[in-house]
Amino acid sequence: MKVDTVTSYQYSSQRTGPKNSIESSNDSASFASILNTKVAQSASTDSSKSKDSNQGDFTSMTRQEMFDWMNDQIQTGKMSLDESSPFLGMTMKISVATGQPVDMATDTTRTNYVEKARSGIEWANNHDPDLAKRLQNAIDIMYRNQGREFGINVRA
Repeated sequence: MKVDTVTSYQYSSQRTGPKNSIESSNDSASFASILNTKVAQSASTDSSKSKDSNQGDFTSMTRQEMFDWMNDQIQTGKMSLDESSPFLGMTMKISVATGQPVDMATDTTRTNYVEKARSGIEWANNHDPDLAKRLQNAIDIMYRNQGREFGINVRA
C-alpha cells in the first residue's frame, strides 16, 4: 500500500502550520512588532527627558532605562542593530505565572546588566560560543559607556 503525502491546497488558508509559530498565532505579536512598539514608546518619552546618551550606570538600571539607552545608541548611530541584540535580550522579561511579557514601563526592578551578561557568558561558553562573543562585546560597550577601562593588560 502506498501513502501519498503530497497535498495540494487550492487556497493558502487551507494550510496548517505549526501551532506555536509566530505566523499562525493570533494572540502573540512578532518580535519585530514588539520591538517597533517599544521603540515608538521610548521615542515619545525621550523628548521629555534630559540625559547624557553616552553614560549609564549598567550596574543598577531598570529594563526601561536600559532599553531607552540602547534605543538612543541605535538612533544616534553609535550602535548597530547587531550590537544591540544582547541588550535587547537582557531587557526581555516573561512572567512565570502568565507566560506573557512584563511591561517594562511599570517594572521598577533595578538590575546589574554587567553581571547579567557575565552570567550569560558562563552559560554560553558551553552552549553557544557566538552568543558568548556577543555578550562579551556588550560588556565592552557597557564599560566604554561608563568610562571604565577594559580589564586587559597589554604588554609590549
